Amino acid sequence: MKYLLILFLFLINNCSLNKDSNYWTENPKKIKIDQKKMSEILKKSDDITTMSIEEYDIYIDDYIKKSKYPNIN
Repeated sequence: MKYLLILFLFLINNCSLNKDSNYWTENPKKIKIDQKKMSEILKKSDDITTMSIEEYDIYIDDYIKKSKYPNIN
């Protein structure tokens, strides 16, 4: 019985109910909208002069995330 209780407590301890966790805070609707925006921006990426400033910021942020260089900030 002790071992079952210890195992149960161990399993509960590993579950994250932290609201700041990525799993709890991600919003599927927002992610889908962001992906749609990104696909539209990538269509314009051949000629960056046709992008607005907001689109260019999103494009640069995405490019930086995909780069192989470490973040030095």
